[in-house]
Amino acid sequence: MLWETFSWAALRPVVVVEQTMKAAIYLKIIADQLHPYMVFVFSIGNGIFQQDNVPCHKARIAFEWFEEHTDEFHLMSWPPNSPDLNPMEHIWDVMELQLRAQTPPCPSISTFRDRFLDIWYNLSPVMYEKLVSCMLRRVAAVLKATGGVTRY
Repeated sequence: MLWETFSWAALRPVVVVEQTMKAAIYLKIIADQLHPYMVFVFSIGNGIFQQDNVPCHKARIAFEWFEEHTDEFHLMSWPPNSPDLNPMEHIWDVMELQLRAQTPPCPSISTFRDRFLDIWYNLSPVMYEKLVSCMLRRVAAVLKATGGVTRY
């Protein structure tokens, strides 16, 4: 499993997770990787972190950790039935197309990981800047659709 995140400013380094992503592993990643980044980029505490409703994200220990750090950055509330807000899905779609276009197909997990990382670190900044820039419109569209499908 690979854990990645991005902001308008940059793609974060990918964290390779060698086992199933459980709440304790996720907590270690957000404490060790996400926290220092958010505090550095959003030094006045105005950052907003977005995650979806994957079980390890919703675990009590993760929620409590975010509660303890609300003075440093905020966790965006995520509607239970709205995949329309996740900009990472758009990045994964782009990456999947690029991976599928490569020949020969990945013969091993390590080759897949290497190709994934190569694509990740060469994504256009314009793409992730646009994804972050349109978040207010995306959230407004989801609210207007009362959690239903939007054009995003």
